[in-house]
Amino acid sequence: MSSLLQLSDVADLIPRQDANFFKQRVAELLERNSPHFPGAQPVSFSRRHFRELQDTDYWLCEKTDGIRCLLYLTTFGEGPQLQEAHMLIDRKNDYYNIDNPHFHFPLPDGPDESYHTETLLDGELVLDKLPTGGEQKTFLVFDCLAVDGKSMLQRTLDKRLGYFVESVLKPYNRLLSRYPEEKELQPFVINAKKMEKAYGVMMMIKDVLPKLPHGSDGLIFTCRTSPYTSGTDPKIIKWKPPHENTIDFRLQLGDFPSITDDGQTYVDYDACPPMELLVFHGNKKNEVFAKLHVTENEWESMKGMQQILDGRIIECHKDEQGRWRYKKEPNGEPRFRDDKTEANHITTVESVLESIEDAVSEQDLLDNAKIINAQWKRREAEASRSIAPQANGGPR
Repeated sequence: MSSLLQLSDVADLIPRQDANFFKQRVAELLERNSPHFPGAQPVSFSRRHFRELQDTDYWLCEKTDGIRCLLYLTTFGEGPQLQEAHMLIDRKNDYYNIDNPHFHFPLPDGPDESYHTETLLDGELVLDKLPTGGEQKTFLVFDCLAVDGKSMLQRTLDKRLGYFVESVLKPYNRLLSRYPEEKELQPFVINAKKMEKAYGVMMMIKDVLPKLPHGSDGLIFTCRTSPYTSGTDPKIIKWKPPHENTIDFRLQLGDFPSITDDGQTYVDYDACPPMELLVFHGNKKNEVFAKLHVTENEWESMKGMQQILDGRIIECHKDEQGRWRYKKEPNGEPRFRDDKTEANHITTVESVLESIEDAVSEQDLLDNAKIINAQWKRREAEASRSIAPQANGGPR
């Protein structure tokens, strides 16, 4: 998540005691017993996943380097005081209220003043660079959990996204086309993330990624036919170039070194202390996994932030010497994942390490695209043959 954009830029954090009411409402909407963050999380790509992509229909999109969050369309108040409300839910399960009277989602067949409620969209908030040199905040929707109180979880991905586009996005865009002056007053733009069939890897890598107006650090493959699954979903697979494979650790600073000057010993807070990287093992238990390698210049950059470093979640990668280094923001500062409350679980760490060791390259994806394409076409042909007899009155 880039530090250049924060949810607080577009919405106001709701105090947790007040957010509990909406957390329970979301849990009921999705028929879940838990009020925790309901979003799905991908697994890391390894070579065994090529067989999965060959045997099953998967859709492909770019992996946006933004803020993962859910957009919740709901209401607050009662009776004549009932009002349309919109909230963003981050991975820490914090709720942010979008206090903007111009943000409005009319129903597809209703009057302009009608609005969606109990609707939950999964997406990524990004900062797009415009051709004019300006910037535009955009919420890219890549899944839909519920619309107007109706759960979409058991529907296939194409049905979920189709429902979002027809019921939510198109009426929203039609409203803005009739009132173009409202566009500049929106907290951010809403778009559906562009999806391709899994064999469209070459087009995605060669044509789409280089032209994106925002950061991207890989690809996401999502099973077209499986339901939406909260938590880790093995049917959502993320691929990153080997140098982009990262792990989110909890940073733990050791004791600052001591120096002696004129016979007196004191702590040197300017010197770099030892730094350890912890992973989550569940039940509030974190264990040391590795040491963080920091150069002198990197330590100066960390000090220059003038922020608390100890205990924060930090995104790291392995360098060519096998050392763990922090991922850098464009300004050179470490990328802290303040949108997360925990480091990656040890099972996630093991999955990422498998991806690093497997080293599935861009060329590996391109080499397998033909096989994935052939298998997809074969399934389509078989489906057409099975439908044809029914169209002619069924088998004889």
